[in-house]
Amino acid sequence: MPPKPVNVLDFEAIAREQMTPSAYDYYAGGAEDEVTLSENREAFRRIALRPRVLAGTATVATDTELLGLTLPYPIALAPTALNRLGHPDGELAAARAAGKAGALMCCSTVSSTSIEDIAAAATGPLWFQLYVYRDREVTRDLVARAEAAGCRAIVLTVDTPQLGRRERDMRGGFTLPAGISICNLERYGTADALRWSQTSSFTEYVHHLLDPGLTWEAVSWLRSITALPVLIKGVLTPEDAALAVDHGASGIVVSNHGGRQLDGVMATIDVLPSIAARVAGRVPMLMDGGVRRGTDVFKAVALGARAVLIGRAYLWGLAADGEAGVSRVLEMLAHEFKLTMALAGCPSISAITPAHVSR
Repeated sequence: MPPKPVNVLDFEAIAREQMTPSAYDYYAGGAEDEVTLSENREAFRRIALRPRVLAGTATVATDTELLGLTLPYPIALAPTALNRLGHPDGELAAARAAGKAGALMCCSTVSSTSIEDIAAAATGPLWFQLYVYRDREVTRDLVARAEAAGCRAIVLTVDTPQLGRRERDMRGGFTLPAGISICNLERYGTADALRWSQTSSFTEYVHHLLDPGLTWEAVSWLRSITALPVLIKGVLTPEDAALAVDHGASGIVVSNHGGRQLDGVMATIDVLPSIAARVAGRVPMLMDGGVRRGTDVFKAVALGARAVLIGRAYLWGLAADGEAGVSRVLEMLAHEFKLTMALAGCPSISAITPAHVSR
């Protein structure tokens, strides 16, 4: 009997045993030399905590406000593709676990379960992650479906004009197994919409479907077709953060796509403070990339994030033990975060400041 996981990091080894090698590499891998993939973790380790004592932390409140939502803690599920590669229940298991925890889940366009089915299983708040397709009517319909399903926001991913060079997938010859497809695109019935299910190349899928010529006009267009808040995901510079706010974004997700796009960019936690300074509280900021501990969540909040999004962390829980695994990952992170707040002398989220970390 394998040892019982005592932290989120323990789940990865269990997940690796449960998954096929190519599916594991698809989840775990980054672009090229995976420098950014590694940096997302290493950067957290370089940040030290500066705890304050005698701060009255007999009770600790971890709840936070985010675009009209009250969340029990600043941890949400990131949009991750093809959850059924990890477990047959896939996104449905993740949605159920998030709902039980009161956590926000951001659903991926490239999911192996439709947004309608995810919404039917969910009891917590949902957002919808969106790519802009060459066919704007497909994009418009995806937004309408997300609205009809009850999603509370649209999260526009902007760092994928082309797919990063994911060499683990190339070496392993990654293809979609029988019975798993990009469900959100099936109804459109075009050859391009189903292309990745019919061939072996995700790069080909991106090249044929996604619009590589996007400009900031796409943000204005998207805002014109929905009343939902629009967040911009994939921002890594203060300049782009300012442009996002100028174009009406309701929030920013500081993200390097988990190290899967442009290798060699800075870790998200390293660029977060400069972006936070430029945004100056005008819109809420979230971040993803490398979050595996409650201390990571604390550091992100201290440096300007309203919340973090976890991707691989919950995928390993999903692959290890389905819905129960995702629930356990959320419980672990929430417990560690609350303990970190208590030990650092922060009785509430508002008490966490940049002075609590040293870079």
